[in-house]
Amino acid sequence: MSVRKTPDLSEHVEWFRNSAPYIHAHRGKTVVVLFGGEAVDHEGFHHLINDIALMRSLGVRLVIVHGARPQIERQLKALNIQSEFDDGLRVTTAAMMPAVEQAVGQVRMTIESQLSMGLPNTPMADASIRVVSGNFVTAQPYGIRDGIDYCQTGNVRNVDANAIEAQLDHGNMVLASPIGYSPTGEIFNLRAEDVATDIAIALNADKLIFVMETIGVINKDGNSLHQLNLPQAEQWLQNHARDNPNISPQQAQDTQSHLNNAAHACRGGVRRVHLISRNIDGSILLELYTRDGVGTLVTADNYEGLRTATIDDIGGIMELIVPLEEQGVLVKRSREQLELDIHNFTVIERDGMIIACAALFCYETEKACELACLAVHPDYQQHGRGDELMQHIEWQARKKHMEQMFTLTTQTMHWFIERGFTETEPDDLPMAKQGLYNFQRNSKVLRKQLG
Repeated sequence: MSVRKTPDLSEHVEWFRNSAPYIHAHRGKTVVVLFGGEAVDHEGFHHLINDIALMRSLGVRLVIVHGARPQIERQLKALNIQSEFDDGLRVTTAAMMPAVEQAVGQVRMTIESQLSMGLPNTPMADASIRVVSGNFVTAQPYGIRDGIDYCQTGNVRNVDANAIEAQLDHGNMVLASPIGYSPTGEIFNLRAEDVATDIAIALNADKLIFVMETIGVINKDGNSLHQLNLPQAEQWLQNHARDNPNISPQQAQDTQSHLNNAAHACRGGVRRVHLISRNIDGSILLELYTRDGVGTLVTADNYEGLRTATIDDIGGIMELIVPLEEQGVLVKRSREQLELDIHNFTVIERDGMIIACAALFCYETEKACELACLAVHPDYQQHGRGDELMQHIEWQARKKHMEQMFTLTTQTMHWFIERGFTETEPDDLPMAKQGLYNFQRNSKVLRKQLG
């Protein structure tokens, strides 16, 4: 008799449980995804397609936009035609257009065939995805700029948002190519990034995702930036986009191009733009269905942003927390104490006003940390800012390798319980914190594993 050994799947179960809030949040939302022809050529392209199919099965309304640059290059090389580029934009002559059309058509058919798969042993089994392509994009010539005639290279003139919405409403996935048609019947070669951006703006999409060559926006230390609001993105483009020793000139140009489009999308009404790498297996799922993500998030709020507090924020923080201290919601803190602890605070600033704050205090020995002084201005409650702050604090804690987080509260226990905290005892606090526990306040102690 053989005995089957039960595998330890606890990590998978925990991941699935943690992904549930994001599944609910993204269901029914419109998401535009762009990937280049390089992704299509990559041996792991089927994984990306499977992930996109999984998103569709989870209820996401998807528009896919593809590039075809390497495929076009191969077609032109076979015809002994040399391309001319200006600032990364191909000058497309009439002689090139048959090669462009053939390359784009081949890529589109490759994607459609991949999305049509339904083998029983693949993630696409029983997916039944219907993919619709069409003349959704009206184009116009890019024209003559600085004396250069771009010929059949074009700009997006208009997006038929109603037609795309109708297809999404019928449960179809829309596939758009970097090709546009003019009212006179001409065909233009378009930048795929521009097509994706303009479609996202026209649809008022919830998210625009750029699958690119780098892991988001890389700073001069070689690390990926977790989040940029619109002013920060514009500042980065102005000061840092090209001057980065950690990436190649081509990668710097691609990053600048994608970040430019991300900023344009945000200005056009798209709330969130994600810049992720095609070289990370499952990057699109990790970005959307995990707490921390794997790329750079560009947010639309140009007058509201989350950042580390500075000494200049003391006055604004005090205006926010003093009323709560008087109500007994928060422990009273002197201005001097705030000045000493200010480096532990994160704030949300809106048009020069501090509207929310929270602090993180770490206890290295116990691998534990405290979420403290979480406060949101009454005028800005019920809009997710408390959740945004807490998620950011948790992300900071994980970066510091903390294993558990605790908080003390007298009036908001259920809010924390709804977000994964469980009640515990003061004796479970780190030793340094136990000595500071005020039994007169009788605060509830809540704990959350960070795992």
